[in-house]
Amino acid sequence: MNSWIELGVAFTTGVLGPISVLYFKTILDKRKKKPDMVVDALRVSELVTHKIDEIKEGIKADRVWVTQFHNGGHFYPTGKSITKFSIMYETVSTGVSSVQTNYQNIPVHLFSKSLNQLVTGDLIEIPDFSDVTVATYGLRYAAEESGCKSSYLFAIKAIDNKFIGVLGIDYTKNKTQLDDEIINNIMVHASSLGGVLINHLEH
Repeated sequence: MNSWIELGVAFTTGVLGPISVLYFKTILDKRKKKPDMVVDALRVSELVTHKIDEIKEGIKADRVWVTQFHNGGHFYPTGKSITKFSIMYETVSTGVSSVQTNYQNIPVHLFSKSLNQLVTGDLIEIPDFSDVTVATYGLRYAAEESGCKSSYLFAIKAIDNKFIGVLGIDYTKNKTQLDDEIINNIMVHASSLGGVLINHLEH
């Protein structure tokens, strides 16, 4: 009888013990490896906000913002997703109004001209909204609403060239013409933002 008890104790400590330890260690490791969604979102927000603050200060812009595309419901009766966009990040200079709350859950078809231009050309330059000879791609009304005198929009794309958002730069106090060197530098920033945002979306 004692030998059976001893055998049971030996089996429990020698076999089941290590298996239990390994099982619980695996569960803990999985929990550690799973990213904290809140912490990750805050980290990305800090990175993007720092980047657009840096852009605003570097080119003395009045407002810099980033939109992202997202699913915003479904069409009836097909159930197909409605693609929308929202301004997710924004930084403004002192005395300049925010537009972030005005651009939430906006169906993309309302801005199809400008978004199609960004898909194909990556850039929209509007140095003077009051100049009727400058193409504004349907953005003049939005500019009047937000008090923009000049705007520059850059496509934000992932490495596979997927269009995931827009980097917008507004001047509300003075009309501003950006030169080619500045434009090229901002395009590099837009590419960098694309990397940050797509990395966040994939995790």
